[in-house]
Amino acid sequence: MSGWSRRRFVGVAAGTAATASVPARAMAAVPVEPPAAPESPAPATPAPRPAAPRPLFLGTYTSVEGGGTGIGLATYDPVSGRVTGAGTLTGVGDPSFLAAHPDGRTLYAVNERQDGGVTAIRLGGEGERHRVLGTRGTGGAAPCHLSVHPSGRWLLSANYGSGSVAVHPIGASGALGERTDLVTHSSPAPGPGQQGPHAHQFATSPDGGHVLAVDLGTDTVYTYRLDTARGTLTEVSRARTRPGAGPRHLTFHPGGRYAYLANEVDNTVAVCGYSPATGRLTIGKAQSTGTGAGTSYPAQFAVTGDGRYAYLANRGDNSLTRYAVEADGARLRLIDTVPVAGDFPRHIALAPDGNLLFAANQRSGTVSVFRVDRASGQLRLAGEPFASPVAVCALPL
Repeated sequence: MSGWSRRRFVGVAAGTAATASVPARAMAAVPVEPPAAPESPAPATPAPRPAAPRPLFLGTYTSVEGGGTGIGLATYDPVSGRVTGAGTLTGVGDPSFLAAHPDGRTLYAVNERQDGGVTAIRLGGEGERHRVLGTRGTGGAAPCHLSVHPSGRWLLSANYGSGSVAVHPIGASGALGERTDLVTHSSPAPGPGQQGPHAHQFATSPDGGHVLAVDLGTDTVYTYRLDTARGTLTEVSRARTRPGAGPRHLTFHPGGRYAYLANEVDNTVAVCGYSPATGRLTIGKAQSTGTGAGTSYPAQFAVTGDGRYAYLANRGDNSLTRYAVEADGARLRLIDTVPVAGDFPRHIALAPDGNLLFAANQRSGTVSVFRVDRASGQLRLAGEPFASPVAVCALPL
């Protein structure tokens, strides 16, 4: 019976018993077939192939002591979260924030310097080298954030030092053209303790109809309409936080009607309502970061793809706050905070499949990786943090 299934063995036994009950005369008239040969063993189910490593790009400062020499190159295992270094792309100065084109073929980096710039990098395929396509000036100082419009035709950047936002066209090759617009936040007046405007983020709403600029210095989120033919901006509304909040980063819920604002200066967060029709943002009341008294300099939110959980990076507290998202995105309920296993988490990002969360820890020069429990939102550290000099951005693709 070696190699036979139980179902096959039971069938043969039943057939033998039936033959034994036939009269002898009838048996002579019934042709007897030779017994069937035993079946070959069923092929074993092949073990699942290990998931292919995915690319991870790391932003840093190149002009500070102990900083990097360009954009850090690495890969990560999408199951275990293990990060493996793959060298450095040199020739890009102070690439403190990174963003990828929607087609995944081009990477963009800010050059966070007094004479600010944005650089395009063509990503090489298997066996090919990455190529720097060139740099364009942002028209402002110390750009700290950039994003690609969903159309793939425009690059949006925020100049922290000069409080302005810029637009650059993106060509078919991924290279950048000359700037098509630059808007400086000249009003309202700077908030308490601020000397001027400080644009900290410039990103597109989920519906693609508006672009929003978060300015820490003026305690304001500006909404613009982008002319997608000419690359020019028209302001349509403003939303003001409470004085001295210092808004830093806005992250939308996947439903597109709500967003979550991290306020760096007063250590709070806020749920914001958003109207796709008008672009108007309505900022709700201040809520706790879960880090207790004092300022923990909250950096930014990351929201799961299913919209059920949101995570906040707290730089001063070296922690990640977990919130449950309720009422279709209209409410955040604080659950807990977990140690980030590093110092000063400047940036966090979820892997595209949502199973891993990466935290770039600036002062410890490390990237922590957490497994995300999709049901509970719980975070579990996936091994030892990966060493990366002055890690200020982690972009998993």
